[in-house]
Amino acid sequence: MVETYILPWTLEGLNLGSDVLEVGPGPGVSTDLLRPRVPHLTCVEADRGFAEKLRRRVDPSVRVMCEDATAMSLPDQSFDAAVCFTMLHHVPSAEMQDRLLREVARVLRPGGVFAGTDSLYPRSFRCCIVSTRWSPLIRVPSPRDWKLRVLAMFMSM
Repeated sequence: MVETYILPWTLEGLNLGSDVLEVGPGPGVSTDLLRPRVPHLTCVEADRGFAEKLRRRVDPSVRVMCEDATAMSLPDQSFDAAVCFTMLHHVPSAEMQDRLLREVARVLRPGGVFAGTDSLYPRSFRCCIVSTRWSPLIRVPSPRDWKLRVLAMFMSM
């Protein structure tokens, strides 16, 4: 499902660049698919068990960090793109989701891409932002509140 539908549909037409951040990879299904597509991949996973298993299983060139994506230790403007797949519903509140979005915006370089999807939102939900820090382009057919919140986070940066 992820290989055939979710990842291709979410990333269609996007250039992720060379330095990519994956937020909340869980067991690493999408990590396995991203790795051959990008030169440098960093994964931030809050669950210690998932992070350790992923670290042991993936190629050593993939950096796996066990930390909260709402307060990442990564430097500002360090990634060309950030992605998240089927993990947004694990972030428990709108406040925490907003913190996560602010952190993603902080670590993206000017012109960076943020793309993702979630399994609990309607089938048509896809989030893609191409940010120049001043005029983001956003594609989120639904839900409306996510579109407004994501746009607000990136416009405030």
